[in-house]
Amino acid sequence: MTLHIPFDNSYARLPEGFAARLPPSRVARPSLIAFNHPLAESLGITGTRDMTDDALAALFSGNALPDGAEPLAQVYAGHQFGGYSPQLGDGRAHLLGEVLTPDGRRVDIQLKGSGPTPFSRRGDGRAWVGPVIREYLVSEAMHALGIPTTRALAACRTGEEIIRDRPLPGAVFTRVASSHIRVGTFQYFANLKDHSGLQTLFDYTVDRHYPDAGSPTDLLRAVIRRQAALVMQWMSVGFIHGVMNTDNCTLSGETIDYGPCAFLDAYDPRKVFSSIDTYGRYAYAAQADIIVWNMAQLATALIPLMQDQEAAVETFTKEVHAMPDHLQAEWLARFSAKLGIDAPRDGDGALIGELLQLMQAGGSDFTNTFAALRLGSARDEIADRAAYDHWHRRWQDRLSEEDDPQAVLSAANPFVIPRNHRIEEAIQAAATGDDSVFNMLRDALAKPYELSEDYYYLTRPPKEDEVVTATFCGT
Repeated sequence: MTLHIPFDNSYARLPEGFAARLPPSRVARPSLIAFNHPLAESLGITGTRDMTDDALAALFSGNALPDGAEPLAQVYAGHQFGGYSPQLGDGRAHLLGEVLTPDGRRVDIQLKGSGPTPFSRRGDGRAWVGPVIREYLVSEAMHALGIPTTRALAACRTGEEIIRDRPLPGAVFTRVASSHIRVGTFQYFANLKDHSGLQTLFDYTVDRHYPDAGSPTDLLRAVIRRQAALVMQWMSVGFIHGVMNTDNCTLSGETIDYGPCAFLDAYDPRKVFSSIDTYGRYAYAAQADIIVWNMAQLATALIPLMQDQEAAVETFTKEVHAMPDHLQAEWLARFSAKLGIDAPRDGDGALIGELLQLMQAGGSDFTNTFAALRLGSARDEIADRAAYDHWHRRWQDRLSEEDDPQAVLSAANPFVIPRNHRIEEAIQAAATGDDSVFNMLRDALAKPYELSEDYYYLTRPPKEDEVVTATFCGT
């Protein structure tokens, strides 16, 4: 069967100022690390199972362009750690195009690490194998956890070394996303005072993601709701994004950019892993505040679209100020479910908070403590057993009023997550050409809510010499 990718490239049809058109840069000796055949088939891509690994590697390293591709690098701006950069853009990525899936969705297919673009800012436009392995594993794990996310279609080695702090093996990642429209994309056109470009972007975004949004107010309100839900889904599995800049905040409400991300081991709301987050701006608990800040930046960028801008400031301010209530409601729903409570009510927030305090005081593992609630063994995870016993009695009293708490517990609490030390293990092995750890993790993370004997050891927290203290963005 001949390869067929059903391209229909609407972003390429936007005005010239939205992107720079250029092909990916060729690499020396592409070789395949992984290809996600089930994802490809769900997108309506056919013929990949009949292709050799070498042919797939040539295609998804950028050495060969599939029919219908119109590669481009998107432009956008963004606040990075609070500081505004008026032009960022895809400095090491090429959007090959969009496909229309059999179920009617429109999604982007993008190469990352595919060479320099006009937005590279003196960078080499490349990626090394570490960030590629991390993004593949974590994005697919997030999908299996039921969290909106970009997906991993392919990963390839380039057969070349790139220079970071030392020579490292190069790689290219193929990302699938509902789109790559960011808060920073709106900021770019607003900052230029390009009203026509901003209006075009608004119309395009509404048409693609929010067809019921009749105004910028409707769009802002809808994005706020999606982002509130997304961030609380992150926090419910102990995920720390690590770099919540406005250029990494999508209008679609998907998780994007798995650079310095990490998952909690011991519960600590102040925990930071990202090596570039010096002041804890994007710490675990700070993510709720930062997403409100990001939505305020989106609101600011949308104001020029409003006829009465003074009134718009007042309206948008109310929408942004209401976001903490949305976040609190999402937090209560997510964490109540982690206790087996399907319909939270007054007092449940205190019950959740008391368990989290016990976990923090004793350094309890986040994932394993909640997973142990499923198994009836959570007492073993808490240092203060007497305090836990007191909490446990009140928890059981509350569960006696629920219809099926075990089903709710089981659906909300995974056993297997992409633990930082296991991801690091996969990266270190892949850097030597050994993909066995990557392959094992990819298979295990596909069923996070199942406790398999084969993968039970992946539930173990890191030993002292395995603790990952910092994660890196890889650029």
